[in-house]
Amino acid sequence: MMQVRGLRAGYGGSQVLRGVDFELAPAEILAVLGRNGSGRSTLARALMGLVPCQGEVLWQGRDIAGWPTHRIARSGIGYVPESREVFADLTVLQNLQLGLPVEAAAPGAGPGWTLDTVLVLFPALQDRLGVPAGSLSGGEQQMLALARSLLGNPRLLIVDEPTEGLAPAVVQAVAQCLQASRERGMAVLLIEQKLSLAEALCERCLVMGQGQVRHDGSLRDLLARPTLRQAWLEV
Repeated sequence: MMQVRGLRAGYGGSQVLRGVDFELAPAEILAVLGRNGSGRSTLARALMGLVPCQGEVLWQGRDIAGWPTHRIARSGIGYVPESREVFADLTVLQNLQLGLPVEAAAPGAGPGWTLDTVLVLFPALQDRLGVPAGSLSGGEQQMLALARSLLGNPRLLIVDEPTEGLAPAVVQAVAQCLQASRERGMAVLLIEQKLSLAEALCERCLVMGQGQVRHDGSLRDLLARPTLRQAWLEV
């Protein structure tokens, strides 16, 4: 579904990604692991056109490197940043409606994810539809950000640190969301620092370090290599 070749990116004169290569299959959840500063979030931003990059990002056969972010999103890639980026002054319902394609503006309309189905997935949002999104807890805002992205019915969802600082019950809801997305045929690029969520969802992982891929293979192989984990992961 996606092939990334020689991807380089950075900020100003500072290079963060130093030639990243990987592939992503349809309906795969691929974990991108590593310490803070390893380049994981920059990778997500580069794939979404939010930082200048060089190299190839082949998305369903087309090179989208250098495309503007809105065009990348319309090509079928959703993005939930670490900061969540909900519209604080709009209600929960209004935030969700912003995620809907124009032709699916009514609940229950269109194929794939709908307002009805995301509210089944995140029932905590059902009773909060009329309140400003800025008044939600951190966990509720994460649910809202995920639900809004799903409503665009992307074929790939890039999620950056979705469980950071969240209660165990919310972490479980996030895991259920990503699993349900895979069951519907969606691929997920899961940017994570910790192994726990990756262990629950992923068979394969990338380990980033100093802007490069230090391991691309099975999660089981990573767990069996303590030297690799100690070198590139928080332990």
